[in-house]
Amino acid sequence: MLAVPPQNSEFRSANKRKRMIRSRKNHRRQGAFAALDLGTNNCRLLVAKPIKDGFRIVDGFSRIVRLGEGVSELGALSDAAVKRTIEALKICAQKMSQQRVSKARCVATQAARSASNGVYFVDRVKAETGINLEIISSQEEAELTLTGCLSLLDTSYDYTLMFDVGGGSAEFVWARILPIEGAKILGWTSLPLGVVTLTELHGKSEFDPLEYENLVSSLIKILRPFDLEFGISEHIVGDRVQIVGTAGTVTTIAGVNMCLPRYNRSRVDGCWLDYNAVRHVSRMLRNQSYDERAAHPCIGHTRAELVVAGCAVLEAVCNIWPAGRLRVADRGVREGILSVMSGQPRVSGDGAISFGLE
Repeated sequence: MLAVPPQNSEFRSANKRKRMIRSRKNHRRQGAFAALDLGTNNCRLLVAKPIKDGFRIVDGFSRIVRLGEGVSELGALSDAAVKRTIEALKICAQKMSQQRVSKARCVATQAARSASNGVYFVDRVKAETGINLEIISSQEEAELTLTGCLSLLDTSYDYTLMFDVGGGSAEFVWARILPIEGAKILGWTSLPLGVVTLTELHGKSEFDPLEYENLVSSLIKILRPFDLEFGISEHIVGDRVQIVGTAGTVTTIAGVNMCLPRYNRSRVDGCWLDYNAVRHVSRMLRNQSYDERAAHPCIGHTRAELVVAGCAVLEAVCNIWPAGRLRVADRGVREGILSVMSGQPRVSGDGAISFGLE
C-alpha cells in the first residue's frame, strides 16, 4: 500500500510557501517588461515587474512631443516633430536598458498610421534608438485600450461605451460586459478628429460661443449613425450602459473639477464624473483665455491650446448618450499591453463591426 503524506495544516502551509517561493523566483527570472505608446501628442512609457496577479509599475516616462503636428495639413510627419519624438524615445530606450527590460512592446498610433512617411519614421527610430516601433491598426488600439480599462468595468451593467479622445483620432468602442472574460467588442469606430487635428482644422485654440456650439453639433451629427447602428441610446435609457472615458481631455476635466492643486493620477483614475460637471468645466475653459487655461495646474501650457477642442468632443458624447455620468480612466494602450504580457485576459474585437464614419 502506498503511503499517503499527512494532509495537516503544517504540511499544506509548507507546500504553499514552496509554491510562493518558486513563483517569486520565476517572476524574477522573467525580468521587467515595458509598454510604450506613441500617439499624436504624447510619448508614454511604462516599465513593470510581473507579480502573481498581474504587474507592478517600477518606472515610467511621459512627454508631449506633438508627433502629429501638421499631419492633417501636410499628410506627413515634419522633421521638427520627428526630431522631438526621437529625443524622447532615446530617454525611453535608456530607461528600458536601466531596468533590464527583457520583453517590450512599443506601438505607434494615429499620427504614424496616417502619415505618408510613417514607415520611414519607424526605420529611423530603430536606427537612432534601437526601439522596434510597431504601427498598430485602429482596431488593435481599441482592443488594447479597453483591455487596459477592464478593472474599471462594473458588471452590474450589460454594456460599456468606451471613448478615447487622442491627439489625432477619437475611438469609440461598444462592448458587452462579461463576468469572466471582461468584455467582448461588438462594434467600434475611429474618427480622425483628435484634439490636435480639430485645433489645427479650426486654425486657433480659441473658440467663440457660436464656433464651439457648431463644433459640438457637427460631432453629434458625425456620431449619430454609430449610435443608431447599435441602438446605444436605447440601452442607455434602460440604464444598462457604463460610459468610460480615457485620455487627456477627460482626465484634465476631472482634475479641474476636483480643484486639485496639481494633477494626481491616483485621485483621477477610476473616479466618476457627472455630466453637469463636464458641461460646467467645459464652458468655463471655453470662456477662458489661453493664459488663464495654462495657469491651471492640471492643464499647463502644453494642453492649454488643445483642451477646448477636447471639451467639444466630450460635450457631444454627453448630449448624444445621456447616461448622466461617466467613469474616468487614466489608463489605456500601455496598461493593455502590460496586462496581456502578464497573462491577463485580452479583449477581442474579432467579429466586431468596424463602423466607418465620415
